[in-house]
Amino acid sequence: MRRLMALLTIAAAALFLGFVTSAPVAMAEDGVRVVVPASSIEHPEDIGVRAHTNYAIVIPARVEIGPNGAPIAENPASLACIYHLVKETKGCPKTSTVLPTGGAKAIALVDAFDNPDAATDITTFAAAYGYGTPNFTKVKVGNPGPNSDWALEESLDIEYSFGMAPNAQIYLVEANSNSDSDLFAAEDKATALVQAAGGGEVSNSWGGSESSGETGYDSHFQGSGVVYFASAGDTGGVVGYPSASPYVVSAGGTTIVRKSNGFFEEETAWSDAGGGPSQFEPRPSYQNVIKSIVGSHRGTPDISSDADYPSSPVAVYSQYACGGWCLVGGTSVSSPTIAGIVNAAGEFNTSTKAELTEAYKEYSIPSEYKKYFRNIISGSNGYACKKGWTFCAGIGSPITYGGK
Repeated sequence: MRRLMALLTIAAAALFLGFVTSAPVAMAEDGVRVVVPASSIEHPEDIGVRAHTNYAIVIPARVEIGPNGAPIAENPASLACIYHLVKETKGCPKTSTVLPTGGAKAIALVDAFDNPDAATDITTFAAAYGYGTPNFTKVKVGNPGPNSDWALEESLDIEYSFGMAPNAQIYLVEANSNSDSDLFAAEDKATALVQAAGGGEVSNSWGGSESSGETGYDSHFQGSGVVYFASAGDTGGVVGYPSASPYVVSAGGTTIVRKSNGFFEEETAWSDAGGGPSQFEPRPSYQNVIKSIVGSHRGTPDISSDADYPSSPVAVYSQYACGGWCLVGGTSVSSPTIAGIVNAAGEFNTSTKAELTEAYKEYSIPSEYKKYFRNIISGSNGYACKKGWTFCAGIGSPITYGGK
């Protein structure tokens, strides 16, 4: 079994992560190591059979540790400031402390395998940032065994959905494995849990390459009273499933750019964010407003938020995966983050179609679009960002709770 071990030395203000794993992909950039876990690597035989995660671990040469014991990195408070969800701290630094306070009903996070420390992870994360006790429940579908790669995915998912919507009931729904059949069974369970709570969101940070039979799985994302989200993937300009489904909000990725003093400067496209036209899914009616761009097929992503590795990772606490704190990036960050923002907005649309119909309506009205979304106009994921909807960031990133 692969384990990711961590030693946090606060006195040295550094984060040291030592990994014992069979075959990670490690990349180096400006003294920063990026480790892509085996769970995030898709093999040809996986397509249409098994899903993968959409994250990587970032290991900087040096990490500052905040007074809360967590590494100073993007976190719910800094993102809430950047996305205008809270009273803004000057410059929206990573050390921002004003937390989101909203959330209601339920958010379910669907993942594979088991994180035995999930409850401790989210409680530790909440305490570090000054939240109250999370309303958290873990539900197993089958008998999933522990898996350290997926455990970190699960910690990330529950912590960032909770961080954006701390008053929501958070469900972690663990599939028996990462097979598509097991994940769809967990999706159906998540749907039932959210419906029983009176509505809410289901977030999926996993995915795989598109396949010809994918439209047959779309029924798993059509529960009444539920809005579904899925990561757009971590391969620039490539479309995955379920992100391509017209019944999910496709969550793309951006880069948070900061000035030398640590203040927020701008948000740009993340070069490795997934996006593009689906091969198999037809254009949904809510995208008629962008038919000149997407043509006859469903275009992804819809909405984007911070996902970049190695430039703007988030802090995650995962005892089983990391032995404590990790820095993590990928569109596995954006799906739970955006799901939490939509939950805290409090509208609780009856379907993904209703949610995206509203978002694209706001996009079509320039004055509303400017108020409710940040148009990402620089950078590229293989598709260049420019004014308006693009395959690099969709509508853009969320600004305030309006239009969501």
